[in-house]
Amino acid sequence: MKKIIALTLAVVLSLNTALRADEGMWLLPLLQKIGFPEMQKLGVRLTAEQIYSINNSSLKDAIVIFGGGCTGELVSEQGLILTNHHCGYGAIQQHSSVEHDYLKDGFWAMSHEQELATPGLAVYFLESFEDVTDSINAATAGIDDENERQTAIRKKTAELTAKYQGLKGIRSTVSSFYAGNVFYLIVYKIYNDVRMVGAPPSSIGKFGGDTDNWMWPRHTGDFSMFRVYADKDGNPAEYSPDNVPYKPKQHLKVSIKGVEKSDFTMIMGYPGRTQRYMTSWELDERMNISNAYRIHIRGIRLDLMKNDMEADRKVRIQYASKHAGVSNYWKNAIGMNKALQHLKIYEKKQQQENDFTAWLNANDARKQKYGDALNLIQTSISNRTEITKNSMYYNEAIAGSEIVANALTVNSYLNAIKQQEDGEKKAEMLANLKESEESFFKDYNKPTDIKITKALFKDFIENVDAQYSLDVFAQIDSLYDGDVDKFVDAMFAASIFCDKEKMDNFLENPDEEILNADLASQIYTSFIKISAGLRTSLLQSNASYNKGRRLYENGLIEKNAGTKAMYPDANSTMRLTYGTVQDYYPADAVHYDYITTLEGVMQKEDPDNLFEFEVPQRLKDLHNAKDYGRYAMKNGKLPIAFLSTNDITGGNSGSPIMNARGELIGLAFDGNWEALSGDIYFYPELQRCINVDIRYVLFIIDKYAGAKHLVDEMTIVK
Repeated sequence: MKKIIALTLAVVLSLNTALRADEGMWLLPLLQKIGFPEMQKLGVRLTAEQIYSINNSSLKDAIVIFGGGCTGELVSEQGLILTNHHCGYGAIQQHSSVEHDYLKDGFWAMSHEQELATPGLAVYFLESFEDVTDSINAATAGIDDENERQTAIRKKTAELTAKYQGLKGIRSTVSSFYAGNVFYLIVYKIYNDVRMVGAPPSSIGKFGGDTDNWMWPRHTGDFSMFRVYADKDGNPAEYSPDNVPYKPKQHLKVSIKGVEKSDFTMIMGYPGRTQRYMTSWELDERMNISNAYRIHIRGIRLDLMKNDMEADRKVRIQYASKHAGVSNYWKNAIGMNKALQHLKIYEKKQQQENDFTAWLNANDARKQKYGDALNLIQTSISNRTEITKNSMYYNEAIAGSEIVANALTVNSYLNAIKQQEDGEKKAEMLANLKESEESFFKDYNKPTDIKITKALFKDFIENVDAQYSLDVFAQIDSLYDGDVDKFVDAMFAASIFCDKEKMDNFLENPDEEILNADLASQIYTSFIKISAGLRTSLLQSNASYNKGRRLYENGLIEKNAGTKAMYPDANSTMRLTYGTVQDYYPADAVHYDYITTLEGVMQKEDPDNLFEFEVPQRLKDLHNAKDYGRYAMKNGKLPIAFLSTNDITGGNSGSPIMNARGELIGLAFDGNWEALSGDIYFYPELQRCINVDIRYVLFIIDKYAGAKHLVDEMTIVK
C-alpha cells in the first residue's frame, strides 16, 4: 500500500502550477510534501513544522474538536476557547430558562467563578497520527470476500487500539482514507470539564436565522466562548471545583490588523464528510432520495415547531436548539440540489466516468485491475434503492417523533443494563439513564410532539410500502378505525415516554410488563425489527459497493498521477486548507464584495421578523456613536464577516481562519448558497467560506458586553 501513498505524493509533487490554491482538505502528516510549497508561493510565513508537529508544540495543539461535530481554538494561556455561536448553541440553550434566557439576552462570566459547568460537553486534542496501512494490508492479504475483509480490519483495528484502552482521557481510532486504501491510527486526549464563558444574544450570534443561513452577504456574529478545565497537573478530569484552567501547549495569537482582498488565509479544523469522488449513480441517489426525503420530512417538522415556538416563549427556548439542528441540513439539502442542477454536476460526473473507462480500455493491465469498479458501484446503488428510501423514512419520520426517540433511548439503555453483570456498572448506567431523562423532559413540550408525531406518522403511512411498515401500525386499522390521530392520542395518553412523573416512577422500579404494553415501546420493537432487516440488506449491497469504491479511487489516483491533486475526502480528521480573501460573482451582472459591515445589520433590521432580524438597542447605540474603538477598519466602519476561498464543510464550523503568520483573523462558520454542491464537486469560481471577522468578535466582547477582561486574556497583535 505504500505504492498508493507514493502515487498520491507523486500526483501533488508533479503538479507545479496545476494545483489549485483553494481546493483540498490536506492531511497534516503529509503537509511538508503536499501543499506546503504552494502555500509558500502564496505567502505563508511559517514553516511546516510550526504548523504541524507531533514531537514539538505547533499550531495543531491550539485546535480542538468541540463537542460532537465542530471545531474550536485555544486563544489564551488559561484554556479559553472560541468557537461558533451555533456550535455552542446547545450548551447556551441547556443553561437557559424563562428566568435566565441566555439565548435572548446573552451570557458573560465576569470571573472564573461565574463560568457555567456544562455536563456532556467535551473537547478533543490531537495527540498522534500514525500510518498503519501496512498493518491493515497484512491483516487483509488474500481475502477476497468484502465482508470478511471488513471483519479482518475490525479485528486488526481492535489490536492497534488495545494499548490505549483504559487510559484516562484517551481515545484512539483507526480512520480510513481514499475509500479504504490508506489507514491512520489517531489518538486524542479528551477534556470533559468545559465551562461556558460567554455568548452574545441570538440577535447577534444568530442574526439572520434560517433566512440568512448559507447566504452571503452575512451579518452574523457567530461566536461563543468556553474554557477547558483540568486537574492541578493539567490532566483530563471530571468536573470538580478544584479543577483549574487548562494551560495549553500552544494558543493562537489574535490579529486586529484586518484583511484585504487576496490576503493569504489558512484554516485548520475537523471537516466532517465530503464525497468529491462520487459517481453519477451516487449523485442521483443523493439528490433524489436522501436530499429529497430530508427536505420533505424535515419541512413538516420545522413548520409545526416554528408555530409553537412563536406562540410560546417557553417553547421557543425549549426547541431553539432542536429547530436549529433540524433546519441546518434541511436548508443545506435544498441548496445542494439547486446547485448540483445549476452547475450540471451530474453531467460532469458522467464525463469523469467516461474518461476513466477510456483510460482503462487503453491498457489491458489497468482494465484487469480496475475494470469492475464502476459496475460494482452502479449495481450496488441500483440494488439498494428501496432500502435507502425506507431507511430515510425510518430515520427522519419515525425517529423524528420525540416520544419514539425517547422510547428508543430508554429501551436501548435498559437492554444494555440487562446484559451487564457488574452491579456497580448497572447502577452507573441506570443513573446515566435518569440523567438523560431529566435532560429530555427539561426541553420537551408534549403538545408540540403530539402535532409532529401525527403529521409524521400520516406521511410515513402514505409513502412507505406496507411490506416495510411497522407491525404496530396494524392497530390503527384494527383498533382505531384507520384514524392515525386516535392512535397517537391513545399512545400519548398512556405512555411513560412523554410524562416525566410516570417515567420517574418507572425508573425507580423498571417493569417489563409496563414497557411491553406501552405503544411507544411497541413502536421501538417494530422499529428495531424492520431496521435490522434493512441494515442486513444494506450490508449485502454495500459489500460490493465498498469494493467498487476502493478500486475506483485507487484507479483515479493512478490515472491522475502528475496532473491532478488527489487529497482524501474529509472524514472528521484534522485537515488544513489554504486560500485567499476573495469576492465573487454569483450571477450575471451581480457582484458580492468580500466583506460586510455593521451598516448591513442596521439595513436588515425587520420589526416584523424579530425572530431573525432583531437588532439590540445597545448595538444601535454603539453604531450611532461610531464607538468601535480599535476594531474599526481604516474607513471607520466596523467589519462583521468576510469571504475566503478556503475549502471547508460541516465540522469546520468554529475553525480558526488564520493569516500568513498563523494569527487568528476570524472564525469559519458557513458556506455560500451558490456552491452548496461543494461537498461533492468543488467549483472554484463560486465556492466561498464565510468567516466572522475577529474584530467584530472582540468588539462584541469588549464594547457591547463590557467583558474586556476576556480580551485582555488574549494575545492581541497588530
